[in-house]
Amino acid sequence: MLTLENLSVHFPVRGTNKVVRAVDDVSLSVPAGGSLGLVGESGSGKTTVGKTSLRLLDATSGRILIDGEDVTHLPRGRQTQLRRKAQIVFQDPHSALNPRMTIAASVAEPLKIHTGLSGAGLRGRVGDLMDIVGLPAQFLYRYPHELSGGQKQRVCIARALALEPRLLVLDEPTSALDVSVQAQILDFLRQLQRDLSLTYLFISHNLAVVRYVCERVAVMYLGRIVEEGPTEQIFCEPSHAYTKKLINSVPLPQAVQPERMAP
Repeated sequence: MLTLENLSVHFPVRGTNKVVRAVDDVSLSVPAGGSLGLVGESGSGKTTVGKTSLRLLDATSGRILIDGEDVTHLPRGRQTQLRRKAQIVFQDPHSALNPRMTIAASVAEPLKIHTGLSGAGLRGRVGDLMDIVGLPAQFLYRYPHELSGGQKQRVCIARALALEPRLLVLDEPTSALDVSVQAQILDFLRQLQRDLSLTYLFISHNLAVVRYVCERVAVMYLGRIVEEGPTEQIFCEPSHAYTKKLINSVPLPQAVQPERMAP
């Protein structure tokens, strides 16, 4: 569903002829219906990979294929087609929602832009999306400040699902939430993937979260992939020194164990 071939993203340093190699020769593949966790410390390039995969940032070199289509140089005018196939859920649900828009208006916005839905049809689709993410109808006409962090993230997920994408890029979707709420959202994301046959690129610095959600893991360090493999293999038999250091830096008693916290 998502393939990155030798992807590089470099940012020029203002006033010099130097560049920051945020992503350097990254190759990844996520099959349809699969889930790949992209882990690494802050500044390793994870979020840049996620944003570039959806053409929110331009690649310096390499190729991006979504559902078999090369979108690396897709013109801006044709990127509306891409938005129907792939969406992103950002890290901070508090800043991802417009504080001046009701929940109904936020969820309806992509439908207004990309489809011809209006009136009763639009209201019905918004209601269906709220049902999918487990929020009752009374939330529709509330504003973001009236919702908890977990509820806001569910709204963001509903909005991302509005166009029925097959690929979701999840950029630290639980890091801004309380631990108990993290567990609920993670369980919900796993169930959602099973129900809708979604493909996940799951970006996180939390190894326990990735272990719980993803089938495969890729480890990033200084813009490069240093190790990739099945999740349990990476956690039980890491081969790269950085991966070992990353795993050993999180004592097991402190690691998040979502399955034990689920209500």
